[in-house]
Amino acid sequence: MARKSLIARERKRARLVEKYAELRKKLKEEGQWDELDKLPRNSSPVRLHNRCRLTGRPKGYMRKFGLCRVKFRQMALEGKIPGVTKASW
Repeated sequence: MARKSLIARERKRARLVEKYAELRKKLKEEGQWDELDKLPRNSSPVRLHNRCRLTGRPKGYMRKFGLCRVKFRQMALEGKIPGVTKASW
């Protein structure tokens, strides 16, 4: 489990990205780079990092499911993810 402060930081960044998305788009279209520099750094979508929804783990993240590999495997074996089965041939 990731530290709570890191999970909270990512949530805060996500809120900032959402809040400033329209303004950033408008400023980029108009070419107002000086005004764009004055926006908060964390409002840039590049600074977001994908994390597991259950544990907050940053590595081994699977975008399609929003989970890290550890929780994905555990939930798949328990049958909690529809359409996912263990391969056998």
